Amino acid sequence: MVATAATSAFFPAVSPTPDYGTKTTSKLSNLGGMKSKSARSSSGLQVKTNAQAPPKINGTSVGLATPVEGVKNECDTLSPAPRTFINTLPDWSMLLAAITTIFLAAEKQWMMLDWKPRRPDMLIDPFGLGRIVQDGLVFRQNFSIRSYEIGADRTASIETLMNHLQETALNHVKSAGLLGDGFGSTPEMCKKNLIWVVTRMQVVVDRYPTWGDVVQVDTWVSPSGKNGMRRDWLLRDSTSGETLTRASSVWVMMNKQTRRLSKIPPEVRGEIEPYFTDTLPVVEEDSRKLQKLDDNTADFVRTGLSPRWSDLDVNQHVNNVKYIGWILESAPLPILESYELSSMTLEYRRECGKDSVLQSLTAVSCNGIGNLGNLADIECQHLLQLENGAEIVRGRTGWRSKHASNFGTLGEVPVEST
Repeated sequence: MVATAATSAFFPAVSPTPDYGTKTTSKLSNLGGMKSKSARSSSGLQVKTNAQAPPKINGTSVGLATPVEGVKNECDTLSPAPRTFINTLPDWSMLLAAITTIFLAAEKQWMMLDWKPRRPDMLIDPFGLGRIVQDGLVFRQNFSIRSYEIGADRTASIETLMNHLQETALNHVKSAGLLGDGFGSTPEMCKKNLIWVVTRMQVVVDRYPTWGDVVQVDTWVSPSGKNGMRRDWLLRDSTSGETLTRASSVWVMMNKQTRRLSKIPPEVRGEIEPYFTDTLPVVEEDSRKLQKLDDNTADFVRTGLSPRWSDLDVNQHVNNVKYIGWILESAPLPILESYELSSMTLEYRRECGKDSVLQSLTAVSCNGIGNLGNLADIECQHLLQLENGAEIVRGRTGWRSKHASNFGTLGEVPVEST
């Protein structure tokens, strides 16, 4: 039935032609020794061929070796091939190819419409596009930890987690329809040459995910003072709902041309205020003052750090995640081997360009580097500065032993899943 329908759609049958009892005579020209035959049948198609006079060369006629009358008599004596249903069809290979193409296209469409997860641990959002939840105020996106995102401990690095946080922030702006021609800038910000810059970041890591884990990141924004915006993140295990990482940040606006901080214009405030939430920071603010280090107060110094071209973002300055890697460059190796980063507070004081050369300074607090075997938590002070002494980032990091059996939970954010 399918073959008949497909045949009718692609190759309509030819209606038989009634026999009027007339004969058609074809006059043939010489085609390099090949003879064309004209079949005559009472139920076949009648074809009329225009005869032409043989050409002349230097007054001498050339052309048919056999008189036209002889060809006519020869054609009249030929018997036409019997007409069957098969003769009216084209090549069967073409028909089968057409039917196969139709069925393959239909099967592909059916699989796309009827797709269901084949395993319970597969993502609800398989393409990682994210979606708006909580009455349009929270953006949620899933990430799968890749093999190239884990470090020597076989867990995701702190830079990996920070990149996921940054990605959800930008996708939040994009999903809200506010992404202009800039790194998170709204259309009104683009008109006024304004960009967002982070001034403070606090991160608490309860547990690091490992290769193959699927994490769920929620992010939302709130007002911060008169001319700032706070953005919070909550990173959880997508299967168990366990809180893995919490982060809170403060952002201000900077003029892209003058590189000076700017107030939030009323037009920009009108764009972003509908997405503000009235919630407390997901990480309690650490109000302790960050120390300024120098060559005398620092225990470890790493010099000669410079950004690569790939470290720059679309605003032509070094991405804030890169600073974290530079800060850890001066962390002592015994801490990196036996401890893992559990908390981090950063204050961004100046932007860094492609031609900058930096120094990373670290001072170990608490019991000091000589007492790492007691499994006590360690705290470090950090400073990232230019070679001329201009401060880029001040920071403080907390470290816990990798062998601790119970890290505990530091609190939950009052944002429920939907």
